Amino acid sequence: MELWDGYNADGTMAGIDLIRGKQVPKGIYHIVAEILVVHKDKSVLLMQRDFKKPNYPGLYEASAGGSILKGESSENGAFRELREETGIIAEQLEFLSRFVKTNGKSIHDQYICITDCDKNSIVLQKGETIGYKWMEKKELLEFMNTKNYVRSHRDRLMRVFDRINEIMDKI
Repeated sequence: MELWDGYNADGTMAGIDLIRGKQVPKGIYHIVAEILVVHKDKSVLLMQRDFKKPNYPGLYEASAGGSILKGESSENGAFRELREETGIIAEQLEFLSRFVKTNGKSIHDQYICITDCDKNSIVLQKGETIGYKWMEKKELLEFMNTKNYVRSHRDRLMRVFDRINEIMDKI
């Protein structure tokens, strides 16, 4: 059983525990961390979702991530999710944005990780990911508009694309 802290739409704790798979009360949210991984050569890591996932099976997204556990900060959860889904142990993450999914029950905290990891060392998480690929930014932008990419993730990523460009230009 996976427990999450419940939050209000403004990001303050609601004082309620949530259980993964159970109905989330109206007006209550849980936090999801999304980590965009950029290699020092400026390529971006895409992860392929497991075909057994209920949402977007087999599709790609340019992030590692998942729900923040009860008692975990957003940043600590982002570090954990990054390690679990890719094997990358980051020294730091940079916060990009917070997006409240008003038609859902989640708050998405977006981070970026700059890494110089061995690009062939990505570790897949059973039940979560089944593949990965590295893409240059131009190729990624084209791929994000295909049926093989999670559309809602593309929309969230595009909201912070200028900031991502600024960070990538400093690499």
